[in-house]
Amino acid sequence: MNTLQKAVFLDRDGVLILERGDYNYKREDIEVVPGIVEALQELHKKGYVFIVITNQGGIGKGLYKHKRVKEIHSELKEFFAGLSVPILEFYYCPHHPETSNCICRKPDSLMLEKAIARFNIDAGNSWFIGDTDRDMEAGKKAGVNTLKIEPNADLNNYLAQLQ
Repeated sequence: MNTLQKAVFLDRDGVLILERGDYNYKREDIEVVPGIVEALQELHKKGYVFIVITNQGGIGKGLYKHKRVKEIHSELKEFFAGLSVPILEFYYCPHHPETSNCICRKPDSLMLEKAIARFNIDAGNSWFIGDTDRDMEAGKKAGVNTLKIEPNADLNNYLAQLQ
């Protein structure tokens, strides 16, 4: 019998990397949020695994391609792993409501549900950290605890709330 893992699900733009107010797909625009590495290192010591959940509607709008998102995610995964912050997976929705309908885009919870099933996650002892109401709604639909932070905030200032 497999033991359930506790996870921290992270929104990407505004939590993991800086939210710029525009689509983050150019290499030169990708910058980690100050304090995120230290905060995730602390959470990892407490036994959490990390999974990123992000809407990437720019794909649906034709601004960039899946390949670019996968490159960014691969680079981020490698960067964080090198700092003892292993990210299990990046889940992203490529759809945009202007161009298509889907059930994976936040505030729906399909990406979280897939991750919970795939990685044997204990939803009730896990968290979704995001900077928008749609992140909170997706987390609640998936049965995980939610923590809304300010965009680009230092996650260290919120760690005490993750109990």
